[in-house]
Amino acid sequence: MSDKNLQDYWRKNLKYLGILLAIWFIVSYGCGILFADALNKIEIGGFKLGFWFAQQGAIYVFVVLIFVYVRLMNKLDREYDVHED
Repeated sequence: MSDKNLQDYWRKNLKYLGILLAIWFIVSYGCGILFADALNKIEIGGFKLGFWFAQQGAIYVFVVLIFVYVRLMNKLDREYDVHED
């Protein structure tokens, strides 16, 4: 892989990481702490939604983001012909 392609590959990789980590931060910190009072007005299964996000929601979102990252990286690897097939 040429230096230009390598730089483009890592730039896109870091862009994906930044976006996904920002989503996780917004969900875990925002929904679990900042917006907890507003979300606590909603109940699911007898638990306040703000509590649920703080305890469970951020973990579920993180697991989903892992699968999204794997999919994005597989696509990026095929695009730059560095896949492991």
